[in-house]
Amino acid sequence: MSHALRLAQSWPAWDGVPIAVDDRVYTPHKAVRRIADHLIDHLAEVEARLAGVPTIPDHWHASGITTAADLAPFTEEDLAEASSRLTRLAQIWVVRLDSLDGERLDRAEPGAWTIREIAEHLSDTYYADAVGDLSR
Repeated sequence: MSHALRLAQSWPAWDGVPIAVDDRVYTPHKAVRRIADHLIDHLAEVEARLAGVPTIPDHWHASGITTAADLAPFTEEDLAEASSRLTRLAQIWVVRLDSLDGERLDRAEPGAWTIREIAEHLSDTYYADAVGDLSR
């Protein structure tokens, strides 16, 4: 999360032009939305598994859409809100993972990643890297 938030420090300099990466476009707001949604999506998956209940299917459009809100200017206030939101979500993950022993983190379940694999997957900074450092 610290890498994404370091990059986000430069996002108030965004010129308003979506950034093409691979077959999608990204903006600062879209990157924040995707990081937060990704953390929430997998947190819901982990919590459901730990509670022994079925997970709710994911129906988000993810990065396949760019919303009007994604295109809004990214201000210092947006940076402050995003920092608070993402830092709190990251803390929830740390607290949850710290409560699990190695056996539970590595327990294989049919058709699913282990919880450790999910946590490693969430360390990917793709969305923040797609927007990048805009201070350059």
